[in-house]
Amino acid sequence: NKAAEITGFSSEDVLGRNLVQDFITEEYRVTVKEVLDNALLGIETSDFEFPLYTVDKRRVEVLLNATSRRNTAGKIVGV
Repeated sequence: NKAAEITGFSSEDVLGRNLVQDFITEEYRVTVKEVLDNALLGIETSDFEFPLYTVDKRRVEVLLNATSRRNTAGKIVGV
């Protein structure tokens, strides 16, 4: 898992936690939430750069491609 490799968090560490509130630096929370919310509306974003916190509280820069996930009927079901 690439996210675990970058951040040091395991799947168990992050399951059920709020990505934006728990792992995104404060100054990027609103913008990252907007990008993710837009993807749920079908407005996708490529190569959005933002900082993330690692398990040992370091700040790392990552690129996000927020694309809509659709079911077989074409309905958006996630990001």
